[in-house]
Amino acid sequence: MGRTAGSPASLSAAIRDKGLDLGFDAVGIAPADANAAAGDRLRAFLSLGRHGAMDWMETTAERRAHVNALWPDARSAVVVGANYGPTSDPLADVRRPNRGVIAAYARGRDYHVSVKRRIRRFATWIYETHEADVKVFVDTAPLMEKPLAERAGLGWQGKHTNLVSREFGSWLVLGVVLTTLDLEPDAPVPDACGACTRCLDVCPTNAFPAPYQLDARRCISYLTIEHPGHIAREFREAIGNRVFGCDDCLAVCPWNKYAQAAHASLRQRIELAVPLLRDFAGLDEASFEEVFAGSPVKRTGRDRFVRNVAIAIGNAGDASLVPVAQRLLDDASPLVRAMAVWALSRLDAATFAEQRAARAATEPDEHVRAEWYHEESPSPAERGRAGEGAN
Repeated sequence: MGRTAGSPASLSAAIRDKGLDLGFDAVGIAPADANAAAGDRLRAFLSLGRHGAMDWMETTAERRAHVNALWPDARSAVVVGANYGPTSDPLADVRRPNRGVIAAYARGRDYHVSVKRRIRRFATWIYETHEADVKVFVDTAPLMEKPLAERAGLGWQGKHTNLVSREFGSWLVLGVVLTTLDLEPDAPVPDACGACTRCLDVCPTNAFPAPYQLDARRCISYLTIEHPGHIAREFREAIGNRVFGCDDCLAVCPWNKYAQAAHASLRQRIELAVPLLRDFAGLDEASFEEVFAGSPVKRTGRDRFVRNVAIAIGNAGDASLVPVAQRLLDDASPLVRAMAVWALSRLDAATFAEQRAARAATEPDEHVRAEWYHEESPSPAERGRAGEGAN
């Protein structure tokens, strides 16, 4: 396409101003080839297997590592941030054990939808006003937004690997407009974590092998959202009452003292502000779809979500939840039944023993049976050896 006349600096200023006018809380510009080092870090992360079951990260690694591998014609990345600062302290929420905690970003409307709506208007304006090709991304393609945001001056990647902003703390969701325009980039801001290790120290599951490194396999956000199977016994107590995601490492960041209330489109829905676990435990497929319509929680699916709720029930220490755990023993999903067994074993030993005598021998799923007998579920290799011995 044709190119709008004007210096890179003047074009950049006009684009930043437009982005702010459209309601974004932060706008920065990075060169499209800015994240070469991030690609190296991604390869190291994958080589150590720290992505867990997120196989898509491995299959898209080469496109993810370099913007121009995704789109060769891109020259600049316009990175936008939308503030989702919570109205309550997430760390206080985890001290309410009979309630389920959803990560702050997921308590409102799905940011993938609300941010994408505005960023498409932004991209359309760039396309029409400056006669440049554009592509829009809101966590929907193999693009590493955080390194681009860091290079665009929106903040720095802290020791917890998330973006930290001087103005918004740890509470920004990101979107990117790639464009063929040659724009003047913003200067990156220096890392201001200093000697602070609060985010590393607070992690309930020790998911940070070192500063600036994350092992997703130990992260509660990964375990409660991305992990498709049964959650290992070693993590269950640490999960507490977190039923979708975890904000601990974000919430303790000292830079949050400058954080602001969430953008209107990302403010929490009242019904998702730490509701009772017993209410979440009763969700069937239809009611799950209804409650979480328009919410990021919907992506994890009903069975995984209620699996997480059952773990939280087991951590609640509330005898009134024993009947709730018992009802989940009849759930159609083995994911839910297994965690209901575990929950009941922690809430009421006598009832657990009675139910085990009645149910364990006829339970069709091996993982659920293993929970009845307080055994770790067998690995595929162990199952294979057991089969060989039986022949």
